[in-house]
Formats: sequence, C-alpha cells, structure tokens
Amino acid sequence: MTNPSKARGTRWESAICAFLNGALDYSHPADWRLVKRAAQTGARDVGDIHCWPFILEAKDVKSPSVPAWLRQADTEATNAGFPYGVVVHKTRGKGPALARVHIDREFMNKLIAGHDLSGCPVPVPNPRGYYTWTLAEFAEVLRVVRSQIPPPQ
Repeated sequence: MTNPSKARGTRWESAICAFLNGALDYSHPADWRLVKRAAQTGARDVGDIHCWPFILEAKDVKSPSVPAWLRQADTEATNAGFPYGVVVHKTRGKGPALARVHIDREFMNKLIAGHDLSGCPVPVPNPRGYYTWTLAEFAEVLRVVRSQIPPPQ
C-alpha cells in the first residue's frame, strides 16, 4: 500500500522538475543543468531536488512553516555541497508556475553578492526574514545565475 503523503510529495517534486526543465529548455539527460529529483542515500538528507547551485525543498502542505523549512533547506544544501537552499511551496489550486519559492535573508544576500541579478524579478520581502518569488520568476533567476557560474565538478 502506497503512502498517500509520499505519493503527493513525489508528484509535486516531479511537477517542479518538469516545469523548470521545460521553462529553461533542458531535456538532455547528460546536461548538467537538468533539474532532477535527488536520490536519498544515507542519514544526511541532501534535499528533494538538485538544481545547481540550488537545493530545492519541495512542500505540498496546507499549513506553511516557512522558517522551519528554510532551516531544513539550509542544512540539506550544506549536506549536498550546494551554495543555496530554497523552499518551493505549492499554491493550492494553482499550477507549478505560481508556486512560492522562499529564500532566507542570508542566502539572498549571498546570491546578490555573488551574481549580477539586474533584470531578474525582484523577490517579495517578508517581515519574518525571507524573500519569495513565484516558480516562474525563480526560473529566470536560475537562468541568470547559471549563466554566471561554471558547471559543478
């Protein structure tokens, strides 16, 4: 018997990957830019989705807990050796393009310091110390950041 919550999470992770790969025109399996679900190995979680240089923690729940999720994404980014961890929270009744992508203040400052984001969508700040894009806006940020970095080793 399949766990319904796990199945819902898997569908959401797959939808995120499909949206980002489609929006950014990534399809070749050997392309380092391909956004893909992470295989979970060992005790140290490495995030749900690998999207160099971002780890994406996917959440499909009604009640948001963004600060706790961001701490989780930070830990998982560190475990995976990625510079940034973000959370992709499904927006009820909307497609993946309108999902909310949250990034904490520390990672946002690091992103701004390390990359020229002029022309990128400006994230909405939250008084609790994080910023939010839609997944469609994040796709453009990802495109710009990836144009400024070398492929992962």
